[in-house]
Amino acid sequence: MRIPQKVVASIMAFGAGVLLSAVSFELISEAYDQAGLWPTAAGAITGAVLYTGCNVVLARRGARHRKRSGGRQPSEEQQGGSGTALALGALLDGIPESVVIGTSLLGGGAVSAATVAAVFISNVPEGLSSAAGMRQAGRPRSYVFGLWGGIAVISGLAAVAGNTLLAGAAPTALAAITALAAGAILTMVADTMIPEAFENAHLTIGLITLLGFLAAFTLSTMGG
Repeated sequence: MRIPQKVVASIMAFGAGVLLSAVSFELISEAYDQAGLWPTAAGAITGAVLYTGCNVVLARRGARHRKRSGGRQPSEEQQGGSGTALALGALLDGIPESVVIGTSLLGGGAVSAATVAAVFISNVPEGLSSAAGMRQAGRPRSYVFGLWGGIAVISGLAAVAGNTLLAGAAPTALAAITALAAGAILTMVADTMIPEAFENAHLTIGLITLLGFLAAFTLSTMGG
């Protein structure tokens, strides 16, 4: 089905606001409570640097516009290897969110409703926009469904890994990992989600992003 780009962009802006709220009130705040300012800041900066470095490498190979629904994604004929770069870029965007969900279950805790809502709401427009761009670039349906099906499986495994491999980690280490994931997620929002939302929603993006932020903040407050 065809969904107007402005609708996708509006959902993208809402999802960006939700993620910004989750990063602020769930991830960074939790890391700060567990480890203090400096480990939290160091983790967030490390996450941002790692994400940016990987993103730069993938962008040069054709994944720069992986979240764009328009005709910006290159076809395989235009740039060889861009399909692989798109797949790795989608994986790069999803891993930090999955690790956060896995680590939040450590110690018998429950996954925050706000965190799950943020991941779910943000991934809907990401998938819509990216899939539309892939189709416009001439990639077949089998590639699109195969890619997102694979990402779903790998992201689930990342959540399991975050839960099992870090079961005996110290609270300070878990806080640093949470902050690292938060830094990567925040960088992803600024680098890929907001530009796509602004390009098609323009001046309404600020209001829609705020609504997403407040929706996630409300969930976070109710959960607390």
